[in-house]
Amino acid sequence: MRRILQWLFRNRRTGAMTIAQMPNFVLWVVIIASITRWTWPSPRNLSLACTVVVTGGLIVWAMDEIVRGVNPWRRFLGAAVATYTVATIF
Repeated sequence: MRRILQWLFRNRRTGAMTIAQMPNFVLWVVIIASITRWTWPSPRNLSLACTVVVTGGLIVWAMDEIVRGVNPWRRFLGAAVATYTVATIF
């Protein structure tokens, strides 16, 4: 079991265990757009724009994690977010 967890969470660049990281620029944009959409009652156009930014940003972030994730856990997380985001579009 320990070997599997080491393989799953070990950062391939630094050798440290990496489960979570600081958000990158795209994820910060998604967070700000989500908070704006949730807290600020807005006209329909602003709400739609925030929804597009959140959805598009999550897909971009997820694809980045799938391609450049530092360990299998981060790549799996990217794939799960991409799957969920695309599924909620339809």
